[in-house]
Amino acid sequence: MGPVLSGVLQLIALIAALALVYVPLGNYMAKVYSSDRHWRVEKWIYKGIGADPNTEMRWPAYLRGVLAFSAVGVFFLYLLQRLQGILPGSLGFSSVDPAQSFNTAVSFVTNTNWQSYYGEQTMGHVVQTAGLAVQNFVSAAVGIAVAVALVRGFARSRTGELGNFWADMVRGTIRILVPLSVVAAIVLVACGAIQNFSGIHEVGQFMGGHQQWNGGAVASQEAIKELGTNGGGYFNANSAHPFENPTPFTNLFEIFLLLVIPFALTRTFGVLVGSIRQGYAILATMATIWVGFVALMMWTEFAHHGSALQIAGGAMEGKEQRIGVGASSIFAVSTTLTSTGAVDSFHSSFTGLGGGITMLGMQLGEIAPGGTGSGLYGMLIMAVIAVFIAGLMVGRTPEYLGKKIGTREMKLAACYILITPALVLIFAAASMALPTPPHSMLNSGAHGFSEVLYAFTSAANNNGSAFAGLNANTDWFNTMTGLAMLLGRFLPMVFVLALAGSLAEQRPVPETVGTLRTHKPLFVGLLVGAILIITGLTYFPALALGPLAEGLAS
Repeated sequence: MGPVLSGVLQLIALIAALALVYVPLGNYMAKVYSSDRHWRVEKWIYKGIGADPNTEMRWPAYLRGVLAFSAVGVFFLYLLQRLQGILPGSLGFSSVDPAQSFNTAVSFVTNTNWQSYYGEQTMGHVVQTAGLAVQNFVSAAVGIAVAVALVRGFARSRTGELGNFWADMVRGTIRILVPLSVVAAIVLVACGAIQNFSGIHEVGQFMGGHQQWNGGAVASQEAIKELGTNGGGYFNANSAHPFENPTPFTNLFEIFLLLVIPFALTRTFGVLVGSIRQGYAILATMATIWVGFVALMMWTEFAHHGSALQIAGGAMEGKEQRIGVGASSIFAVSTTLTSTGAVDSFHSSFTGLGGGITMLGMQLGEIAPGGTGSGLYGMLIMAVIAVFIAGLMVGRTPEYLGKKIGTREMKLAACYILITPALVLIFAAASMALPTPPHSMLNSGAHGFSEVLYAFTSAANNNGSAFAGLNANTDWFNTMTGLAMLLGRFLPMVFVLALAGSLAEQRPVPETVGTLRTHKPLFVGLLVGAILIITGLTYFPALALGPLAEGLAS
């Protein structure tokens, strides 16, 4: 079987698996967030944190819950790293320095999981399990909760209440993420991923030095790392490490995990707003972009522009032989179109245009299908903008799901789509203009600029993957990427929840013959076009200086 055919067959198998679970998982999540009953373990949690799960919140109160919970998470994880040297199970590792502790704490709380350290040489079992793994669960649950709040804004009328943040966050963790992660971890262990709390083992000499291997609760963290679109690896090689991703099957399974909840949430959206067809329209938009990017990536990486690539069957530099070009291309697109950031190959080693595709996937806003929750609310914001554009074309007040999109709603949507590009471009420009930050670049020229642009694109979009050529473990990059992650996560949430509150207060507008049918293919095409045009106009100058210049020169 040729490598191209192998890649295509894996893509077909992945699509079939996602289609198989789409309806049951989407319906189940809709039931979770619309239920009035509380599980016993959830009641214990509510009692422990002093929250009343039955109290409805308006958007400012919902936002305060998100920010307060996240602030506590940052403080706890920062403290855990600073105290690592005196904690049991530290594997002899010292405490993490302040700048890196801040960066890592922010990274995992914001669902970014950017890592400027070697996992197997920096973090002990306690920090990995009690700190990083816990944030993998709750940060994903926070993203889903915010998405559900926005969906309630469309579904409800004449009320500013969006539900209860504490109930949404706890249910997302206990009823969705934990049980699915348990099943996924069992599958990974059965296929060869490790799961233990052993220490450091010396396994012999390698190139004149001693080689050491760490144990760890890898399979359980790998499961939620992908399922919660987190991305932080137990080892520096991430999902290219055989302890995390031992076989081609586990590689495809991990891609499935990182896509399954973001895609299934479109079904949840359709059920909660009372129109399954609206969910299918959002799904079609996400799937169109995802399949298109996968096809484009495969084409760039399989293109044979030289004898070495012809012999290897594609651009194999930076890719695992056991995984291959096709599966690596699917993984790279899926991890950058979501907010996962896990890698099974090194994006810096992709062809010039291939590296640009991974960057562009993040710059779309990671909405195809995006992160757990963040992908859905990002796509709904883009749907609001597309409806507004359609309204301007026909001279009619735009409406979406029975809600008028007026001045207030458009201001909030515009602020949402402007904040992340502003962070990316300002921080990248400052890093290139100042004298010290460019010293962190491994390469010069277009590829070196791509390393810096990729870093801030990944941080501000809460992705977490890296171009692998940039030394980001400096005070400048630890601090600036930390700020980019914080602002890129929580400022958009302010506008999302404010928009949800504004929509929930409206009275529903009756559908007329002039209403745009937002469940039709015409709207799907309009939405795809709006996403690509807005992103292209925003980032094209920066991309032209980096990956486009490199790709056209090669």
